[in-house]
Amino acid sequence: MSDEPRRGRLTVYLGAAPGVGKTYAMLGEARRRVERGTDVVVGYVETHGRRHTVDMVGDLEVVPRREVEHRGTTLTEMDTDAILARKPQVVLVDELAHTNVPGSPREKRAADVAVLLDAGIDVITTVNIQHLESLNDEVERITGVRQRETVPDEVVRTAEQIQLVDMSPEALRRRMAHGNVYQPDRIDASLTSYFRVGNLTALRELALLWVADRVDDALGDYRRAHDIDHPWPTKERIVVAVTGGAESETLLRRGARLAQRAAGSELLAVHVIASDGLRNPDERRIARAQQLVASLGGTFHSIVGEDVAGAVVDFATASNATMVVVGVSRHGRLRKLVAGTTGDRIASLAGSVDVHLVTHDQVSRGTRRRSIVSPLSRGRQVAGWATAVVMPVLLTWALQAFRDTDQLPLAEMLLLAGTVAVALVGGLLPALVAAVVSFFALNYFFTPPTGRLTVAEPANLTALLVYVAVAAGVATVVDRASRRAGDALRARTEAATMSSLSRSVLTGQDTAEAIVERVREVFGQASVSLLAQGRLGWEVMAHAGPSHACSPDEGDTRVKVDDDHILCLRGEPLRATDQKVLEAFAVQTSLVLEYRRLREREQRAATLESAEATSTALLRAVSHDLRTPLATMRASVDGLVGGEVGAADRATLLESLDSSTDQLEGLIDNLLDLSRLQSGLVHPVLRDRSLDEVLPLALAGQPPGAVVLDVDEPAPVVHTDAGLLERVVANLVSNAVRVSSAAAGGAGEPVRVLAHVLPTRVEVMVVDRGPGVPAEQRERMFEPFQRLSDTTPGGLGLGLAVAQGLTLALGGELSAEDTPGGGLTMVLSLPRSALGDRACRGPGSDAP
Repeated sequence: MSDEPRRGRLTVYLGAAPGVGKTYAMLGEARRRVERGTDVVVGYVETHGRRHTVDMVGDLEVVPRREVEHRGTTLTEMDTDAILARKPQVVLVDELAHTNVPGSPREKRAADVAVLLDAGIDVITTVNIQHLESLNDEVERITGVRQRETVPDEVVRTAEQIQLVDMSPEALRRRMAHGNVYQPDRIDASLTSYFRVGNLTALRELALLWVADRVDDALGDYRRAHDIDHPWPTKERIVVAVTGGAESETLLRRGARLAQRAAGSELLAVHVIASDGLRNPDERRIARAQQLVASLGGTFHSIVGEDVAGAVVDFATASNATMVVVGVSRHGRLRKLVAGTTGDRIASLAGSVDVHLVTHDQVSRGTRRRSIVSPLSRGRQVAGWATAVVMPVLLTWALQAFRDTDQLPLAEMLLLAGTVAVALVGGLLPALVAAVVSFFALNYFFTPPTGRLTVAEPANLTALLVYVAVAAGVATVVDRASRRAGDALRARTEAATMSSLSRSVLTGQDTAEAIVERVREVFGQASVSLLAQGRLGWEVMAHAGPSHACSPDEGDTRVKVDDDHILCLRGEPLRATDQKVLEAFAVQTSLVLEYRRLREREQRAATLESAEATSTALLRAVSHDLRTPLATMRASVDGLVGGEVGAADRATLLESLDSSTDQLEGLIDNLLDLSRLQSGLVHPVLRDRSLDEVLPLALAGQPPGAVVLDVDEPAPVVHTDAGLLERVVANLVSNAVRVSSAAAGGAGEPVRVLAHVLPTRVEVMVVDRGPGVPAEQRERMFEPFQRLSDTTPGGLGLGLAVAQGLTLALGGELSAEDTPGGGLTMVLSLPRSALGDRACRGPGSDAP
């Protein structure tokens, strides 16, 4: 037995978001252990004043905290030394990611926990998912808040038990609205900033995925620790062996159907790249297979292996697969009889993994014979054939000086070296010819009896035959190595070309001009033209090169893009291998053209649809809403002109006339603003402006007490156009005041205008307590002439449409969210000025 002291066990309660109840769950676990007789103490628990959490601590033994002086303030931290002296069996330590006050023995609370574990004390701790180091960047992108207190993932992964404390976003927001998480004065600010439904949903998904990865890691560790080589079918994982042949798509679709039979199944496609480089699959089919796998919701994997069957089985075993899908071999009967088939070998090696053998149409067609055409240039082929004839003659002539001695071994070595040289220059066939010519030269000039093609000694005949065999073998190896080197060079070139093409597309260089210029550079052509079939014949869409665009009849190489477009190349004819890459360019060109057509159609359709909707709504509005204030104005003017009204009635008519004039002026202003936005005539002048300069002006026209302005001090600085921003806020506040008053039947709760500072943005929130807008109607609420459930008089439904358009012109975003407790919150997000850079932290010490 080991004399080393026992190390304590770590249990982590992982919160999907702040406020889900991880501390409460930790205290519940402590109480259960106390009931079982375990010695448990509270090392550090932060209740945040929550009544239920305080009640849960109850009579648990609490180790007093240590006081630390920092900059004239007395702060408290966990007293690790006191816990070590007390030496309980279990200690509760809240907020694992906490950073200790400067001057503490250790910088991080995680280091204090490590000390307790080393002392053999079990630790139960809590941490929120947003405080894990690996998720720091993702959390900032989601919430806009940078986490200053983080803990390395490895610290949490070493825990013997991880308990996920989860709660739906809606339930958490209800808990907050009821005051169970934060104090009442912080609820609205929290719910409208960090604790939005979208933020909470994203944090929840991060937590679930992180824990799922931890479970997979634990399962893999267990299998490795117990030397379990066979897969454990925890869920269906279908591995499809993709050969690169024409049957690949059939296999993938069959695998996808098998995977769809069980919920949660995974589809994995694997393509084995031969390590010897002798097999050369069709790269276009491999690319199509990758696209098909992605569309089917699977993943594509390329692995290198000398034995295809063994590589597929190893991949399936490592992936914990339950089934391998492989196609029936396309090889002939003799090949199957001699070497067997890949499917048979996979089945014999798969063990407990099921093997599904799929037949397909390509079985009857067999495999195409490999071409024996030399890949060498015409010049090298001519040089090789010439050397094959001249080399044996020259060497034989040079060795004539040694005819009287037994120089057969020397002659064989020299002629063998010459045959190898021929193989390096001209390839296999010239080398074989050189070997045969050398055989006859050795036989006639150097093998007794000389001068005849007969051999007296059997040993000499054996030597000659061995020479021919060795020469042919060496020539074959040299030729094959030369071919593989050429294939590797072409593969690197093709890969670099395709990678460059992909980068050009991903970076937005998806124009026809960019593609034809790239084609000309890659293939060294004099000119390249993209031609489109028009009513008068072929028309040039794009051209690259110094010479004029060529017609289809003038081009040296042509490749079809689609039924109406071709690429026409003028220059050196392309090799067959280059044709494959060129066809990939053609496919990409087709996609670019198709995307362009779809975008144009979509834009035209959207423009026509918007114009039609706007015209219809405008006619409706002019016929009703504009007539209402005009009728009131006409009645007021008629009454005033009549001259038979008293002073009180006259004042009423003048007030009505003034109100209707303001209403009509506002309607016309909104119509003009909408027209300017739709015709692109709004050109904002962006400057750094403080919100305390803009917001008061935007609220100036509202009734007293109708709006409450609550902006952080100092006021945030945004990069905006002050006049346009004032119009946006004024429209939002005007709508909010109107619907709040209508919902309350008069004077309702005041509308609150808040501002929150994020790292790169500033959010202005207009919070009302009106009836709100259902989630399914929010996509339409920013469209012109949409009144939705707003029945208040005096509007065309243009306020939000104009606000949305002006916000986009300012480079901002406008969205709508529920107000906790009822109502609607309009969130206006604006770019933050660099001058306004200051620290920002979310609500709560256990929140960001």
